[in-house]
Amino acid sequence: MSTIAASPGISGTASALRRLYFVRFAFAVVWALAMFTTASNLGPLAVTLLVLYPLFDVAAAVVDARASRSTGSPALLYVNIAVSLVTAIGVAIACASGIPAVLRVWGAWAVVAGLVQLLVGVTRRRMNGQWPMIISGGISVLAGASFIVGASSAGPTLINAAGYAIPGGVFFLISALRLGRAAKGD
Repeated sequence: MSTIAASPGISGTASALRRLYFVRFAFAVVWALAMFTTASNLGPLAVTLLVLYPLFDVAAAVVDARASRSTGSPALLYVNIAVSLVTAIGVAIACASGIPAVLRVWGAWAVVAGLVQLLVGVTRRRMNGQWPMIISGGISVLAGASFIVGASSAGPTLINAAGYAIPGGVFFLISALRLGRAAKGD
């Protein structure tokens, strides 16, 4: 008998996270495709998409925190909620200053959110499906640093920010697939 099967709380949490991760994958892909169409300037669609992404992260973290109450403290998720709310506001303000400012805010968010994702994944590693989240968190930290550095380059664009969502979405998909076993309680 595995520890997963012995813990109905983990099975229920894994099932909820699996559904959430599938939704996060779909959102990331759709968002990235929409963002690619407008990444060369900060028009109304780009601004809306840039503010929407961290707001979606807030909603996902709320769902995640509710789902994971039975398996431990969701304190790190509350940190993520606060950071993503501040980021949505920061991105909205930064849009008035141009792409470099947006990249700096986006990069700082990617670093902090990546660290949170990495730590949450480490605390959940008994559940299966969390190694993709740990790896994704680490990649997010590196990507965030590259956004901050890239903001100072000649002619910065939002293409990398759009591209950032795709690997994150793929990691959510991989994690959702891996959580299938834990969700079944095998």
